[in-house]
Amino acid sequence: MEPLITIKDIGRKYIIGTEVIHALKSVSLTINKGEFVALMGPSGSGKSTLMNILGCLDTPTKGEYILNGIDVSHMTDNELAEVRNSEIGFVFQTFNLLPRNTALDNVALPLVYAGVNKEDRQARAKKALENVGLGNRTDHRPNELSGGQRQRVAVARALINNPSIILADEPTGNLDTKTSIEIMSLMEDIHAKGNTIILVTHEEDIAMHAHRIVRMRDGLIERDYINTNVQIVDRSEIV
Repeated sequence: MEPLITIKDIGRKYIIGTEVIHALKSVSLTINKGEFVALMGPSGSGKSTLMNILGCLDTPTKGEYILNGIDVSHMTDNELAEVRNSEIGFVFQTFNLLPRNTALDNVALPLVYAGVNKEDRQARAKKALENVGLGNRTDHRPNELSGGQRQRVAVARALINNPSIILADEPTGNLDTKTSIEIMSLMEDIHAKGNTIILVTHEEDIAMHAHRIVRMRDGLIERDYINTNVQIVDRSEIV
């Protein structure tokens, strides 16, 4: 079976004034369908640049990126936007919810871009919110929700298009410990249903939920290994 993601010799350089910064030097990686991978590394290691490329938010300066059989390495911005909307669900540290919209409308937003009619959008968004335990919060706006509930809304939105991969960028970065445990429990449930998750984090305990850890340093992969100490959330901790 073909890997879901294949990147070969990916490099990304930025030119700032007279200086050339090699954010990624040469990165090669394959990720199979159904994997749960954590990307780790200190600031400046290249993990955010790699995530932006994996998420089709940026294109590499060199190398090849095949996502679900599509070569996305040299696409235009419009083509990348189409791939993002159909193949990738994003979960961000800052939730990125529209403040004036209800939870239901926030979750349904990707379906607007996909041209789904209103009735179907609302039905699918309601189901997605039920799946993350927020069926009773559909009409609440973000400021009426806790941080953990906002992140659940963001997770429901990420899943609404049945994407090939979920990209989670520091998804617990703005949450307290108890809420972080709840969100990682939700991530495990999503992974158990067959979703592929790529998690970007600098926190060791969060990375420990992933089944595979890719450590980066100075624009290169330093280590790529199976996590034999997968930390499964103890549901009894969640009150």
